[in-house]
Amino acid sequence: MKILAIETSCDETAVAVIDITGPLAKPEIKILGNTLLSQVPLHEQYGGVFPMLAKREHEKNLPVLLEQTLKQAGENMKNPDIDFVAVTAGPGLEPALWAGIVFAEELGKNWRKPVIGVDHMKGHTWSVLFGGGKVELPALALLVSGGHTELVLVRDFDDYEILGRTKDDAVGEAFDKVARMLGLHYPGGPKISLLAEKSRSRTYEKLPTYEKLPRSFSFPRPMLHSDNLNFSYSGLKTAVLYKVRELGELSEETREDVARAFEDAAIEVLVEKTRKALDNAGDSIKTLIVAGGVSANKLLTEKISELAASFPNLTLRLPERSLTTDNAIMIGIAAYVEATVNPSILKGKQDIKARGNLSISSQSSQ
Repeated sequence: MKILAIETSCDETAVAVIDITGPLAKPEIKILGNTLLSQVPLHEQYGGVFPMLAKREHEKNLPVLLEQTLKQAGENMKNPDIDFVAVTAGPGLEPALWAGIVFAEELGKNWRKPVIGVDHMKGHTWSVLFGGGKVELPALALLVSGGHTELVLVRDFDDYEILGRTKDDAVGEAFDKVARMLGLHYPGGPKISLLAEKSRSRTYEKLPTYEKLPRSFSFPRPMLHSDNLNFSYSGLKTAVLYKVRELGELSEETREDVARAFEDAAIEVLVEKTRKALDNAGDSIKTLIVAGGVSANKLLTEKISELAASFPNLTLRLPERSLTTDNAIMIGIAAYVEATVNPSILKGKQDIKARGNLSISSQSSQ
């Protein structure tokens, strides 16, 4: 299938044309055209994404990116050789989602091509299919993006169950909020990690387990020992806030140590909840998928790799770094999965609506 994919769930406007063939577990994916514009500089002043501003920018950027992408793919604007158009329908910011949906449906009308809506979190899940590795099912997916922290059992390509999710803040949100406490601009996750790395390299020797800091810089691990697979990051965020207030004016070294203590706590919970989910499943899980923006975190990659190595029959799949954040390539891949599993979605007009709280699963153990 040759697919034109559009992603506008948050603050990245992205368009891609991909050619994808072969079995779902290991498809052959060719990127014919790919463009992306980030709105981060526009939203920094708000400390996060301002939905109506995002919508306006998507509407402005989409025609430009479409022309550039089709040119890269060697296609013309009037009648491109594609099978269908795919667009993110949710979850995300509804004004931003609508910008992409309206644009995609207009293209479908003009080109007389089917248009299908795609679940953004399925996009993150199947981003790991790019790169040639095989994904054996059932799989456990740890999805960690700016707005989501979920453990999902993937029994089949059309069978997903959420085993655990955050009860308040997502881990990516917690990173951004703690970054603001430390005087760092949005997006804060990568900046927190850089500070944390400086603390590790400067002061303390590397340990095989989570690095130990002075007691004054140890933060709680919310729900680490709960009997379920849920997460909570609001309490950790609040603990950091109280500590920052207590410390007063922070030296650069203290900021680095606070960042490190926060990151250690946040990542340990992710890894240990994943361990619990794998233990609960016995030997049934064949693949561990870790995807979303936070999957690029260096500490998480190290610790989750150690975890996966402790399960002899488990294969760890991480997306290429360029596909960890929002992009149109992952939406095209997820659309291929959807259209292969359910070919009828390409017949007739789909009623695509922006669903800000769309869930990857209609069933949940919560």
